[in-house]
Amino acid sequence: MTEHFGGHEAWAAALRAHGRRVTKQRLAVLAAVEHHPHSPAESILAAARTELPELTAQSVYVVLGDLTDLHMLRRFEPPHSPALYETRVGDNHHHAICISCGRVEDVECAVGHAPCLTPHWDENAKPMTIQIADVMYQGICQDCQQSQQLSPRTSQVTEK
Repeated sequence: MTEHFGGHEAWAAALRAHGRRVTKQRLAVLAAVEHHPHSPAESILAAARTELPELTAQSVYVVLGDLTDLHMLRRFEPPHSPALYETRVGDNHHHAICISCGRVEDVECAVGHAPCLTPHWDENAKPMTIQIADVMYQGICQDCQQSQQLSPRTSQVTEK
């Protein structure tokens, strides 16, 4: 089941359900992540400051850590990128990342039901029950493919 809250009232209820006080800082961070999914902390800080200008970077990092621990936010770390955050939690979706522009798209579970992948255990392993499988697809998005096809090819030189 995918959990995706929305609006200050829903966020306030979710915070109370997790035993947390409803604060302006938490609500501003939640709203920023909701409106800018797959964003790093620095971008979340900038977005949250439009609602709460006095918000500090330290507050954002503390709130992000706490809400991630509560599973109200999901944190994932693409290669060569700072951690990214989103409000889509409670499911086992994956991410596709453009290696050219960095755009991130959600990808539904690859096979049937979570956790999507069944590991192969060798005879020396101590198998465990898998609950989450993180898959990260990397490729080039359609926009980047088109811009690469349209850009002049500077590497081709013709000789006479």
